[in-house]
Amino acid sequence: MTNWLSRSEEITSRIPKGFIFGAATSSWQIEGSSHLRGRSIWEDFADTPGKILDGAGADPATDHFNRLESDLDLLADLGVDSYRFSVSWPRILPTGEGAVDQKGIDFYDRLIDGLLERNIKPALTLYHWDLPSALQEKGGWASKEIYEHFENYADILASKFADRVFTWATLNEPWVIAFLGNAAGIHAPGIKDPATALEVAYRLMVSSGKALEVLRSNKANNPGVVLNLTTIIADDDKIQDAANHIDNLQNRFWLDLLAGRGIAPEIMDSTSQYTNWDFVEEADLRAAANKIDWLGINYYSPMRVASKPAKGPDHIVGQTPALFPGSPPLHFVPREPQTDMGWEMHAPSLTTTLTRITKDLPGVPLFITENGGAFPDKLVDGVVDDQDRVDYYATHLLAAMDAIDQGVDLRGYYAWSLMDNLEWAEGWTKRFGIVRVSEDDPTRIPKRSFEFLKKVFVERN
Repeated sequence: MTNWLSRSEEITSRIPKGFIFGAATSSWQIEGSSHLRGRSIWEDFADTPGKILDGAGADPATDHFNRLESDLDLLADLGVDSYRFSVSWPRILPTGEGAVDQKGIDFYDRLIDGLLERNIKPALTLYHWDLPSALQEKGGWASKEIYEHFENYADILASKFADRVFTWATLNEPWVIAFLGNAAGIHAPGIKDPATALEVAYRLMVSSGKALEVLRSNKANNPGVVLNLTTIIADDDKIQDAANHIDNLQNRFWLDLLAGRGIAPEIMDSTSQYTNWDFVEEADLRAAANKIDWLGINYYSPMRVASKPAKGPDHIVGQTPALFPGSPPLHFVPREPQTDMGWEMHAPSLTTTLTRITKDLPGVPLFITENGGAFPDKLVDGVVDDQDRVDYYATHLLAAMDAIDQGVDLRGYYAWSLMDNLEWAEGWTKRFGIVRVSEDDPTRIPKRSFEFLKKVFVERN
């Protein structure tokens, strides 16, 4: 394995002037203190036996709510330009609507001001999956009423924080919300209904577009949205039709809506056994195509598919045919090396993903808003020597620079994640952090990957 600590200049010498470096987290995964906010769909999900792999719940998470100042100091020590975080909707509006909870506003006030005091740009995400339970009971993202609720939520946050936030993201990974949450039931709210998932996918993008208007009306800086897009690799000639279907739901659906191309006829045809798409309205499509100032890309791995199974992990997180309604028969066949999630490590696919987005959505600046790997870390004598994660970051940073060399307008890169945390349905069994935190010990221990990224961030040109 390459000693990247001694060869970090291979990366730093290629980083363009003004490039933004940061780290990312999300509210439900780190905050804890759920008794100080309303209930979310992830509490409902976690309370169902067997839904979270290790039985973990929202508390104490990493106790970030009570350790805010020291966590901000960690970010300052890392040398980031920006910190990407999400706001907990039920911490602001316990039932998703009605009176604002001042305790929640005060917490994010402290977070934003603490970042600015450390010369770190706040990058705020409105929604990273923790929908108030009361709104799910009213239909959640499958209901047309969600538009008004989300607009109201966006208006509250923008009216409070627009003067201090560097970038705004409406949604994080709507594909995950729609298909992991509503087609396969792997994530909250745990629904297994392709028709619901397809409608949720559509309404998420309409909600995002409407929220963009609200953010702009409040003079919020740099509004955008974050998608998890990737490269789909067909491993044999017989699988190309299935690979195209996977690509349509993983990538094309979202990019077409943003570009104003609507929903492709082939997507409607391939999913017609589940829905006739009669909920689509022209005014909604125009809203979904509202201008974004930037697009965030969360990239971890390609999806490699084949007509026959291959030897590999029994559990590949987020790669199952149930996530792609209407898909022809196929198998996911990630090659070695793989992360602890069963995901193939293939940095060139980051480059091809970015160049494809630039072609399909021209003129929109890009940020890599999440990138990282889960590995079976070991704490030995107070040290986590995670060289596999260091290697992952190094090769993917170089792949990002390759994309820039090929004409991609890439403006920044956020590592996922600042610290180990609740990895959703995987609980504490998967670790993405560059800082070690455990379920029974909240002590922050920077890993070797933290040292590596700090070296890159600090020593760039």
